[in-house]
Amino acid sequence: MSTLLCTLMSASLLGAAAVDPEPATRLDRIEVIGQRTRPLPAPLGQVDGADATRRAGADAAVLIGTLPGVALRGNGGASAHPVLRGLGGDRVRIRIDDMDLVAACPNHMNPPLSYLDPAALHGATVYAGLAPVSAGGDAIAGVIAARTAPPRFAEAGSSLLEGRIGAGYRDNGDAWRSDASLLLADDTLSARLEAARARSDNYRAGGDFRTSTATGRVGHTVPLDEVGSSAYDTRNAALTLAARGEDWLSELGFGYQDVPFQGYPNQRMDMTGNTQRRLRFAHAHELAGGSLRLSAFSEEVEHAMDFGPDRRYWYGSLSGSGQPCAPIRFMGDPAGTCAAGMPMRSEADTRGATLSWERSLASGSLLRVGGEWSRQQLEDYWLPSGGGMGPGVFRNILDGERTRGALYGEWESQPAQAWSQSLGLRLERVVSDAGTVSGYSSAPNAMGGQAAEAAAFNARDRRRSDLHVDLSALLRYAPGGAHSLEFGYARRTRSPNLYERYPWSSWAMAAAMNNLLGDGNGYVGNLDLEPETAQTLAATWRWARPDGRAQFSVSPWWTRVDDYIDAEPFGSFQPGRFNVLRYANVDAELYGIDAEGRLDLGETAIGRLALDGNASFSRGRRRDGSDRLYEQMPPRLRLG
Repeated sequence: MSTLLCTLMSASLLGAAAVDPEPATRLDRIEVIGQRTRPLPAPLGQVDGADATRRAGADAAVLIGTLPGVALRGNGGASAHPVLRGLGGDRVRIRIDDMDLVAACPNHMNPPLSYLDPAALHGATVYAGLAPVSAGGDAIAGVIAARTAPPRFAEAGSSLLEGRIGAGYRDNGDAWRSDASLLLADDTLSARLEAARARSDNYRAGGDFRTSTATGRVGHTVPLDEVGSSAYDTRNAALTLAARGEDWLSELGFGYQDVPFQGYPNQRMDMTGNTQRRLRFAHAHELAGGSLRLSAFSEEVEHAMDFGPDRRYWYGSLSGSGQPCAPIRFMGDPAGTCAAGMPMRSEADTRGATLSWERSLASGSLLRVGGEWSRQQLEDYWLPSGGGMGPGVFRNILDGERTRGALYGEWESQPAQAWSQSLGLRLERVVSDAGTVSGYSSAPNAMGGQAAEAAAFNARDRRRSDLHVDLSALLRYAPGGAHSLEFGYARRTRSPNLYERYPWSSWAMAAAMNNLLGDGNGYVGNLDLEPETAQTLAATWRWARPDGRAQFSVSPWWTRVDDYIDAEPFGSFQPGRFNVLRYANVDAELYGIDAEGRLDLGETAIGRLALDGNASFSRGRRRDGSDRLYEQMPPRLRLG
């Protein structure tokens, strides 16, 4: 049995009679203010998280990976990275309930979607390339706007008590998950409590792919068909409180995640602990002819990495007593000249706020203006462990700070019966800085030239300030009937993140601990990086039968990126081997086409049948013709 799933949903106990939420409550009016039936631009796709509890996995990103133009770069078992039309990592802006979260790890082990359990995902909207400026900035690939379930209320004079539990199991890796939620509400107040846990041992491949069962750890082996360091254990909890009046809605949310362990087959380290605490507040107010929305959040992350149980832990040939370095210990103190693991720590504090106002104008057009602010503070340091990794603490990034402030405006109108348009402008300022650093040792002869490189880094001005000017211009032609056409242009900008600018050591061991791409190489930051600027042209042709039983769309696109952040060799380079690379700006070009369709086959003897599918093709290359870009998926087709 490959998968066993069990779900008990909507067990309701009511003080009065059981009732569904009002079909047209005050909450609903607040949600739909300023929203068109088909917003412009239309998103790349949308996913519904209603079936998330029927999955035995722990990664919410898997649901998004089914859309055309979206690929997933494998990471840990609960933290895949979405790639939108060939652009991934921090080039994708990920927002969860308006919280603009970012990863806080030199290996990007804790991307934003890893903090959202699949059972908590109510839905997500994905924009690629032509994202509206109001959806978010500081990203050139697009925006993923994920959302949890909105507050629910009872009818006037009634109360609502509802619970749900779910569970899932997958035999490959002995993976299981469970989740539960409890809702208590009346007509003005609502409280929802959610909890989930998912864990898995290492999963098996389709056959033997290893040549040896050895792991380098004395007495510990991994079978030839088992993917080492692929186990995980995640625990999530959230509490949401809400209140509403005639024309307003307020929410207060608390979230907590604890990950005791998550293995990473594509990195040199494993996550040995990750704790996130988050607080969110949102308020929506209905005004005459428009609406006002305010949101704010605070997030604290404590992240730890080290060599997990499937990796060699003790390094060196002899201990101080002259005995081999043989102790099999997951965590421990250094012994003699042996290097006891590689303990690494990251601590991040991220805060942000958004304010937006929408108003319907007399001409039937819509005006949307807003502002955003966020700040990430980061400490990234590695504890001593002996064997050259000591006696002091290695400061990879000290007092790192990245602050963003943005103002934007959008105007949507319908100049003619068949035509609609949207214009947007976004101005954003990104300021980053970092403090002075130090290696494990300040001795002139310290391994890897730590002292000299730290001194050179500290002598430079590390503050950087970038100004972004983002534009969007979109047009839709829908003459009626089955056909419609959308096309547009967008200019988007992204500044380097803290891990692209500030890691300073080219010592191979230290550089290998900084790897945002999971490709096995070591990376060195670059203070002189320029922001990436992407210009995108895209079009979408849609056809649909009037009864909705058949539909098809095709979307060609082209993106030109100036100052794309790639990498270049730092020092000697050996083809076919792992090397030390340094982030560098190059010019790049990406292009491709996405298609999607659905056909309703109607009722049959075995039930209602439908055929759907999507296909994607993309290519990315440096404009100097020297190389293709990383993270480019081959052509792919999905049918269901």
